[in-house]
Amino acid sequence: MTIQDKIRETQHLLKESNMGGWLLYDFRRTNDLAHRFLEIPSERMMTRRFFYWIPSEGEATKIVHRIESQVLDHLPGNLTTYSSWEELEQLLKKTLRGSHRVAMEYSPNNAIPYVSKVDGGTIDLVRSFGVEVVSSANILQRYTSIWTPEQLTMHLAAAGVLDATVAKAWDLIRDTIKSKKTITEYDVQRFILDQFEQSNCTCDDPPICAVNAHSADPHYIVEKSKASPIKPGDFVLIDLWCKQKKPHAVYADITRVGVVAPKPTEKQQKIFSIVRDARDAAMDLIRNRLQAGAPIMGWEVDQACRSVIEKAGYRKYFTHRTGHNIGERDHGDGANIDNLETKDCRFLLPQTCFSIEPGIYLPGEFGVRLEHDVYIEADGKNIKVTGGLQKEIECLQ
Repeated sequence: MTIQDKIRETQHLLKESNMGGWLLYDFRRTNDLAHRFLEIPSERMMTRRFFYWIPSEGEATKIVHRIESQVLDHLPGNLTTYSSWEELEQLLKKTLRGSHRVAMEYSPNNAIPYVSKVDGGTIDLVRSFGVEVVSSANILQRYTSIWTPEQLTMHLAAAGVLDATVAKAWDLIRDTIKSKKTITEYDVQRFILDQFEQSNCTCDDPPICAVNAHSADPHYIVEKSKASPIKPGDFVLIDLWCKQKKPHAVYADITRVGVVAPKPTEKQQKIFSIVRDARDAAMDLIRNRLQAGAPIMGWEVDQACRSVIEKAGYRKYFTHRTGHNIGERDHGDGANIDNLETKDCRFLLPQTCFSIEPGIYLPGEFGVRLEHDVYIEADGKNIKVTGGLQKEIECLQ
């Protein structure tokens, strides 16, 4: 899609949303989302404020400083320049005249901080022209989070690598314990990274292998010098994510749990069952809503999942959101499955992907997290579940 195509499509979306236009703003690359949408080269010098106005109808307008008048030359639209702050304010006022609702990278009450990129003073300035500033979040994610068919193919390949790798990791633990040799959390982490390398995959941060109380820390960091050995009777959580070593590859991300025993304890099984039921409640809501052709927001899925854990009496032990958007970064820029850390009112869009990963974490004991990925098909009615669904605790003896 060319930048001209994106702008024409954006104008259609603005009309549908009853917005006068979208005002993209940046100062010294503080608004990376605007840079991505506008396809501004990373090497371009950007030392002054610019605005790019996309009205719901008509030609776009570029407002740039005179000493950097070329920074938006690759974009269509009428060029206007300023030197003084007085000129800038007059140009903005003239450009926005007649527009009552204007989208910006802003989130009311900072409810979605991932898209709140425009500083409060600039919001104040725009509002001073009698304009209502609304969030560009739902429009923006169409251009930051939707996958190409090639990216879906790469995701499915990465998810296959994860599924196979965690199975091999369980076998490694099982065989090492059986032979009465020593294996640590760090050894499992290194094994997983070696598997990624052999599969031509990579990850920004290393995977997690967490034993017993360590598994009750959702972001446990494995350190070689402090890594716990894995022994008979232990509870083990493995969280791993990767993407192919290819341009524009996207991540896959899963979490599994196991016990070094013939069967889990009664308490381990109870917590696992609650988390599994919460995960399934989230999936049921997604499927039902999409099949009905009804929109669904990230916070709604989180709440469906969270309610199961709360009803079971473990509310305070589910300490993070249910899931996150997935893209070229493991935590992408689209809608998260979140009604805890934020109330994510962004819609879940076709051709986007996100994780579902509820957890219950019992300090000093163990934690259960079950994670798989969900891709919404282009038809907006069907989904792909990737990475596999864990139905029972893996028994390693």
